[in-house]
Amino acid sequence: MSTNITFHEGSVDAPERFQLLQQKGITIWFTGLSGSGKSTIGCALEQHLLHHRKFSYRLDGDNIRFGLNKDLGFDEKSRVENIRRIGEVSKLFSDAGCITITAFISPYRADRDVARELHQKANLSFIEVFIDAPLAVVEQRDPKGLYKKARAGEIKDFTGISAPYEAPVDPEIHIKTDENDVKQAVEIIAGYLSKHNYI
Repeated sequence: MSTNITFHEGSVDAPERFQLLQQKGITIWFTGLSGSGKSTIGCALEQHLLHHRKFSYRLDGDNIRFGLNKDLGFDEKSRVENIRRIGEVSKLFSDAGCITITAFISPYRADRDVARELHQKANLSFIEVFIDAPLAVVEQRDPKGLYKKARAGEIKDFTGISAPYEAPVDPEIHIKTDENDVKQAVEIIAGYLSKHNYI
């Protein structure tokens, strides 16, 4: 990092911004295997919140790789950098007063912890949501045909098959998508947000 830079504080701080927007900026961090339902639930949650007049935005793993992270692969080093960047971006969105929904496999616990710490240092809330489905279930769903390719050896470093996934130890919210449908998942998350005065 360059040493010839100085952070320029703004004229409006986060508490004032949240007061004017009448909502708190938070990050809702979805993690789970490919095919577990992160993107589907993220879309539904974003729609639910916007229909309730809450400023919200979804950052999706595949979508981000078309732009901001198009220079990254899927090796361990690239995955770490992918999540580091999203941690920083989601922190900026949340500082702006947005309810930020991130849908990323984010397979490494340490990387998710770094994202959480970034938010904590900025006095921003970070809610980890484990979108949980057994490997057998996501392989059966296989909406993109990726598990089949990974089993055939056509995709290297595929999470859950040839690369590890470290499940959250103590997430704020744990949703089993083989037991809950999308509507129920949104209700669980919205209920948590309401209970803790985020919405």
